[in-house]
Amino acid sequence: MKWFIYFIFIILYLGVTFFGLGPVLFADGTMQERIMTFFVVLVIYMVLTGVLLLWKKSRK
Repeated sequence: MKWFIYFIFIILYLGVTFFGLGPVLFADGTMQERIMTFFVVLVIYMVLTGVLLLWKKSRK
């Protein structure tokens, strides 16, 4: 079960990286749009990491 949860989080991190950082790096929009997208991606990373840490803490 533990490996399955880690697998899910790996997929989630890869999805956020691909669909979140891709538009930040390769978008044709303005710099303001790119910066706003970057901050949204950072918040998503923080939420994912927080949920993962809470899950690991509750397992102990």
